[in-house]
Amino acid sequence: MNRLADPTVRAFVTAVNSHDKAAFDALLAPGATMADDGTDRDVADWTDREIFSSNGHMDVESESDGGRVLTVSYRNDTWGEMRTKWQFSVDGDRISRFETGQA
Repeated sequence: MNRLADPTVRAFVTAVNSHDKAAFDALLAPGATMADDGTDRDVADWTDREIFSSNGHMDVESESDGGRVLTVSYRNDTWGEMRTKWQFSVDGDRISRFETGQA
């Protein structure tokens, strides 16, 4: 994880895995959006439910596109463990959009 090519994506993974909501929120650009399995979701609601209140954790298996596309073994207390793909749109040092879904 410490070797992920994109520093903003690396910080995102670190914030998720350390359950640091303040650091996570600081990485998101104003008006950031996200989608889960192709459906747009409310970022705050989704991240609270799928990451922070359910102990979400990302084990990165691989990266591509300069570190902005990840294949991840993702687990949380709600759904258990699943193989997922994460794709990030990064503006400067903030994430303007991320998309996740089963890989």
